[in-house]
Amino acid sequence: MKEKKTAWFSKCIFKIVRWLVRLFYGKTDVVGIENLPKKDAVIVANHTQMNGPIVGELFMPDNCYIWCAGQMMNMKEVPQYAFTDFWSQKPKWMHPFFKALSYIIAPLASCLFNNARTIAVYRDNRVLSTFRESVAMLKEGKNLLIFPEKDETYNNILYKFQQNFIDVARLYYKKTGTELTFVPMYIAPKLKKMYIGKGIKFNSQNDIADERTKIAQYLADEITEIARNLPEHIVIPYRNIPKKNYLTNKDITEVPQ
Repeated sequence: MKEKKTAWFSKCIFKIVRWLVRLFYGKTDVVGIENLPKKDAVIVANHTQMNGPIVGELFMPDNCYIWCAGQMMNMKEVPQYAFTDFWSQKPKWMHPFFKALSYIIAPLASCLFNNARTIAVYRDNRVLSTFRESVAMLKEGKNLLIFPEKDETYNNILYKFQQNFIDVARLYYKKTGTELTFVPMYIAPKLKKMYIGKGIKFNSQNDIADERTKIAQYLADEITEIARNLPEHIVIPYRNIPKKNYLTNKDITEVPQ
């Protein structure tokens, strides 16, 4: 009985916070929704700090489930992960404040991420649960939304992509015989829009290492191309760096391969 009351209270808190976030965040339009398959799709987007998860939850179709760092769904693991991932690049004199803040937000973060349309993502021996749940959701007709950037600069639009998320397509094919489509999406918070590009289908007959490289490169190239063809605007980067270091979509920079 106590657990049911706790779950009910947690759900209520989530709904209230979600309503408030939508109210103050404002509307984000989805452009190119016709490029998104109704099922058997993995949408891959730039993270834009917290903007990616927010617009994914608020404005993507209800059948879209978001990969979320599993640590943000466990109250005990939130503080260390939140400080390292969100605020570790802030000036050192501010670190005590952000370390304290990481503990303060832990209960709320756990509540929100456990009630949103999320799949817990792990990079340790729990990773199999991530793939199992993802395949199960896909089999139910859900799509996935993944933000695969890692802490290595690539160009003025993106940080480099991790590639192992593409393995979900191999597992899904083994279970269903269906090849997933990976769909690029560029999120532009300053324009209040997100742009969906044309997808690329996983080829089950190719070597998985080659597929990882090919698909990840296609997605990064397409997201970059979408962004650079838009009106000039500030790009919100993956890392929470000082705003004076933000670039625009017209500041052409490349990192050698």
